[in-house]
Amino acid sequence: MALPNLNDLLAQGVSGRGVLVRSDLNVPLNDGVITDAGRITASVPTIKALSDAGAKVVVTAHLGRPDGKPDPALSLAPVATKLGEELGTDVQLAADVVGEDATRRSLSLADGDVLLVENIRFDPRETSKDDAQRLELAKELAELVGETGAFVSDGFGVVHRKQASVYDVATLLPHYAGTLVADEVAVLERLTESTKRPYAVVLGGSKVSDKLGVIEQLATKADSIVIGGGMCYTFLAAMGLSVGTSLLQTEMIETCKKLLDTYADVIRLPVDIVVADKFAADSPPETVAAEAIPDGKMGLDIGPGSVDRFTKLLANAETIFWNGPMGVFEFPAFAAGTRGLAEVIAAATAKGAFSVVGGGDSAAAVRALGLPEDGFSHISTGGGASLEYLEGKTLPGLEVLSS
Repeated sequence: MALPNLNDLLAQGVSGRGVLVRSDLNVPLNDGVITDAGRITASVPTIKALSDAGAKVVVTAHLGRPDGKPDPALSLAPVATKLGEELGTDVQLAADVVGEDATRRSLSLADGDVLLVENIRFDPRETSKDDAQRLELAKELAELVGETGAFVSDGFGVVHRKQASVYDVATLLPHYAGTLVADEVAVLERLTESTKRPYAVVLGGSKVSDKLGVIEQLATKADSIVIGGGMCYTFLAAMGLSVGTSLLQTEMIETCKKLLDTYADVIRLPVDIVVADKFAADSPPETVAAEAIPDGKMGLDIGPGSVDRFTKLLANAETIFWNGPMGVFEFPAFAAGTRGLAEVIAAATAKGAFSVVGGGDSAAAVRALGLPEDGFSHISTGGGASLEYLEGKTLPGLEVLSS
């Protein structure tokens, strides 16, 4: 996909011009403290390049789901502080989205200044299904950067959304893909168009329904699809096995049966499971065979036998796509499966494999487990967007950039 990019904009010259940047700064917070700043770090190169070139940079981003109204718990204040630290410069935070404070601050920006407006989803028009409402907000956002302004889309995690700050502003301003978006598209094109084999896909996370499309799309392209995490229990149930009190999507059992029948030579499931009495960090772990999960127990991780099995599948892979943890990696007693798979993927990468960590919880797991990020070829910032791209869906935020 040929997209106008940041270098094209910089070549025109941006000194003194307003540039609206849509970043993905949707980081996890715990009592107002950022617990994983990965998305902020990934957003820095584009913002810094524009600032260094003398642009007046206005950044829009969201945090959580505030349902179209201001929520102090979801203010971008901690994000502005962290972004400023990483940029090595002060980042102003407007008290509103497109209101009096955002307008005043945008008009007083000097060349190279960076302004972050408040959580874009505080304005209900951002996510409205009404085209006219979204366009109205987009026009007000465009006014923040003036008549010579430009738009840079750098939030890959939201390009699958038809939202005012992602899609509609690009219909009003000269538009470009930021470094992050351009890099993500290049990686995903490589996964779909020029994949070296053997090609292994590792899928985890909680719900089969979230990954159904990508399973169906990649089952004909991959040599193996390794399934763990909460979604594996619906597959085990589809095989007629008892899964105790493990996470289960009963409405997906028949679908999983069909997938297992159709792609029996591709789909690979765990052979053992780490179970516990309850979903709690201090619940004593016990490893059992996948076909022998006791009643009253819930699976919270794949077992060591499964890691060994999957290691054999992944060791010689030339291409690996991983999306979703193998268990509840946030609890140390149930993190070994995710760590084991991540280490296997890193080892394959060291031998020359091309590996992509598909964003979201997988990327968070890499950092939370203290694994080196450069042990993987690419760590995506957009889990949902990555999956939809691999499913072959049209992503509005990319489509509008190419027009």
